[in-house]
Amino acid sequence: MPVDVKDMMLDKVAIGPVSARVYQGAEFAKGPPIVLFFGGGAFLDQGLRDCPVAECLASIGAIVVVPDYIAPLGRAFPKPLEVGFSIFSYLAKKRAGLGDRKSLLLVGGEEAGGNIAAAVALKARDHFATELDGQVLLSPLIDAFMGSASMREADAIGMRARWAEGWSQYLSAGVCHPYAAPCLCSRMTGVAPTLLLTANDDPLRDEAIGYAGRLEQAGNKVRQHVLPAGTGWPSIYGGASDDAATWQDSVRREFASFVADIGQH
Repeated sequence: MPVDVKDMMLDKVAIGPVSARVYQGAEFAKGPPIVLFFGGGAFLDQGLRDCPVAECLASIGAIVVVPDYIAPLGRAFPKPLEVGFSIFSYLAKKRAGLGDRKSLLLVGGEEAGGNIAAAVALKARDHFATELDGQVLLSPLIDAFMGSASMREADAIGMRARWAEGWSQYLSAGVCHPYAAPCLCSRMTGVAPTLLLTANDDPLRDEAIGYAGRLEQAGNKVRQHVLPAGTGWPSIYGGASDDAATWQDSVRREFASFVADIGQH
């Protein structure tokens, strides 16, 4: 499906106007899922940039809103989360003119954006924001200690120093709240259904799988999929990869199945 892309200003968000890029299938069906998607960038990048994952999701009928969540208030926790949750609250009110009343509302993100999405889902749980139908986490950057076994692969794709700098900036206020590093959260019950994707050659693999396991053990609905090595997966968040990007079909298939499943409940 062809995808229309447009930049817009979300001017009724509680924290103030936020710029966003919206990806929408040109022939989307009635009741398309709406995904508030936070892009990667290691907590360092700001501004609107192309988002291949958002385009991938839009190509199968979703409306994907990708905001610049760093620029409005800065990159130090909890500011990006405040922006993210404010946009979620804005979209929860009649979907802000996107989709229709049958549209599911999801949050999602890749790498640092996966961190923000996971934190929004936790905060939505804590604030009884039942409008959230699910979360889509792609290799979320959620372990500030960067101590997993798979993280040893970060040097090979040129990401260890960048992630270390990103965490330093994000936690510069000296606080490591569970919303800042969701893997530290001790209360995992009552979280919205989760789709979690990673790959065997992804340095963030172990923390992603570990988080999915903890969600599932707490009784939450979780669907996870680990792509094989060689799909170019690290390229979704800027990691170097010599492999051609072949991950799109897997993302489309897993997302479509996830949406169909939660739409039945």
